[in-house]
Amino acid sequence: MTSRVALVTGGTGGIGTAICRKLADQGHRVATNYRNEEKARAWEAQMKSEGYEFTLVKGDVTSPEDAEAMVRAVEAALGPIEILVNNAGITRDTTFHKMTAQQWYDVINTNLNSVFNVTRPVIEGMRERKWGRIIQISSINGLKGQYGQANYAAAKAGMHGFTISLARENAKLGITVNTVSPGYVATDMVMAVPEEVRAKIAADIPTGRLGKPEEIAYAVAFLVDEQAAWITGSNLDINGGHHMGW
Repeated sequence: MTSRVALVTGGTGGIGTAICRKLADQGHRVATNYRNEEKARAWEAQMKSEGYEFTLVKGDVTSPEDAEAMVRAVEAALGPIEILVNNAGITRDTTFHKMTAQQWYDVINTNLNSVFNVTRPVIEGMRERKWGRIIQISSINGLKGQYGQANYAAAKAGMHGFTISLARENAKLGITVNTVSPGYVATDMVMAVPEEVRAKIAADIPTGRLGKPEEIAYAVAFLVDEQAAWITGSNLDINGGHHMGW
């Protein structure tokens, strides 16, 4: 497999870490962004102890200027970005009638506007080279909705709208654009939920368990493969059968 340069936003989180590892296992040179220096360096040390060398670049994906500077820093360190995984995301959950404008904008800016901010400075180079892989990490709740997550569900649904439009614009240029929509995955954030609540969630999933971050990373690795060139504009649901569509 050709070794390529990959940027994974939000790579220090649970799913992001698994994606970084999997892409590195494929032989790619992987970069990710961070905002908190102390946490990022602790993560970097942990990854090094596991045999992984990642490039960390400080960058706020909610800022177009910061995102472009981050992209240029990755390119200066590793070369042109050929694989982009838009994975950065947060939650600010509350029912809509109690939601503040700040809770709405925080989630939209981090989960959706960041997709524009990071992809925009990357896409021109991909078009010139006539090769690229862009993947959005959406969510089951962008498909089916969720109580108390109007902001999150709107942002995650918007990510796939972005995917299918960008896929049409770039299909003839060797660039594929796809979405991966995970269900409930056993990340630190989900595992912090009380055990009885997690048990109820798992009981509602046909496979009877939460997903593993590595299972999401496997899907990303599949979509960035050279042989996945005819898959574009797709959404891959990975949720243990929790939500099924066609």
